[in-house]
Formats: sequence, structure tokens, C-alpha cells
Amino acid sequence: MAQQTPAVTVSHPPEGLLRAVNPALKFLLRTPLAGPMGKQLMVLSFKGRKSGNPYSIPVSAHLIDNQLYALAGAAWTKNFRGGHPAEVLLKGKTTKMSGELIVDSAVVSDLSHRLADTYGVKQAQRMMGLAFREPRIPTVEEFKEAAEREGIVAVKLTPA
Repeated sequence: MAQQTPAVTVSHPPEGLLRAVNPALKFLLRTPLAGPMGKQLMVLSFKGRKSGNPYSIPVSAHLIDNQLYALAGAAWTKNFRGGHPAEVLLKGKTTKMSGELIVDSAVVSDLSHRLADTYGVKQAQRMMGLAFREPRIPTVEEFKEAAEREGIVAVKLTPA
């Protein structure tokens, strides 16, 4: 019997394309030309915890209960373990914030499910960088399995 694909998988553009597009996206988000994108995406700027190197990354901005989050399975998230300062450019405004890494898959899956429920099936996949096997919102358990398999974490951002 053929093995079924997971209910939730990571689905984002190829790394090379992101490297080419991100600089333009960071510039665009700093201007009024960003339009609706300026409300959906933010530029997260911070220094590497160990290296001290500056990073500036465009990511989807997720608001849950008036709390700002970034969800990702990328290595840069480790910089926020135990809390770390950052600047967030959102809606044309830069705010000093503190980011806290959330690795608990139960918490990440609950946040993911709530976001997907708010966005709806199609927009959730686009905004969260995920693909759903079926045209429905995955269950909390399916999001949990994906978080554990794909290393998806959350960074909670609060004003500094």
C-alpha cells in the first residue's frame, strides 16, 4: 500500500528565488508602494546571538489575540531562544521589540490551527508557507505532526 503524503507540508519558493526577491521586498515594504503587502508582511531585523551579524528578513506577520507572531522552520529563529531584541517594520512603521522563541509543538500547532482558521484554506497556505493535502483546514494534531517533522516554530514579538 502506498504511503499517504502528510496533511501539512512546508511549501515556499526555492532558496535561490528568495535570495533574489528578498532585497527588493525589504525595500518595497519600507515604502507606501507596499500596499496591502505592507499589512501582511513584516521585515524582522536583528543581530545574530553568537555572530553579532545583522539580519533583516521579510516574513509573514501573524496577529493572534493582538499578539504578533512569525512562524517558520528556518535556522534564524534560534536567535530568539530565551528572548532577543529585534526591530519590526510593519505597516510602514518600525518598532523595537523583543522576540521569544516558542518550540513547544503543542503551542505552535494551536497557533497554526487558529491562524489557518482565520485565514481560510487558500490564504492560510499562502500566508503560512504551507501546503495542505486536502482542501480543508488541518486539525491541531496534523499541524503538530508537521511542526515536529518540519521543525516549525513560532517567534512571539512584543514591544520592548
